[in-house]
Amino acid sequence: MSYEPLSSHPPYQYPPPAPPQYAAPRHQASPPYAVPQHQAPPYATYPWQPPAPPEPEAGPRSPRRPALGHHSDLRILRGAYRWQRRVATLTALGYFTLFLILSAFAPSFMTGEVADGLPTGLLLALVQLPVTWLATALYEYTARRRVDPIADRIRKQAEVDAKREAAR
Repeated sequence: MSYEPLSSHPPYQYPPPAPPQYAAPRHQASPPYAVPQHQAPPYATYPWQPPAPPEPEAGPRSPRRPALGHHSDLRILRGAYRWQRRVATLTALGYFTLFLILSAFAPSFMTGEVADGLPTGLLLALVQLPVTWLATALYEYTARRRVDPIADRIRKQAEVDAKREAAR
């Protein structure tokens, strides 16, 4: 049995040709009951759909609310918080990265003994826990020293602005 291509099919064309466009006959006018394309029909198209909610009445617009705090204060707060995160993260990750680099590239240093039977690598690994505590304490200290005063100032300003708006 041999395979012979069918000769009645034309070869495949890429991209395929566009389908022919048919125009509506000009002698037929649209019926008077036709709904314009840009509007929804006046009846429910599906019986299970809930009725459309009524459109809100056009009345006086409510005044815009003022922004919370001043933009410069918020920018300062974001910067202080960013600095705080960087210091705490670099403290913990920096020490751990130093430990990994020493383990990979200075094995003779890490196997050397600090005290009788205590290798330097084990001592540096045990110091990782106090360094993590130090990073946590540093995070709390910088929060109290730099971030919290700015946040308190913004909070007080927001309270004053809220009281001023309520009095209007």
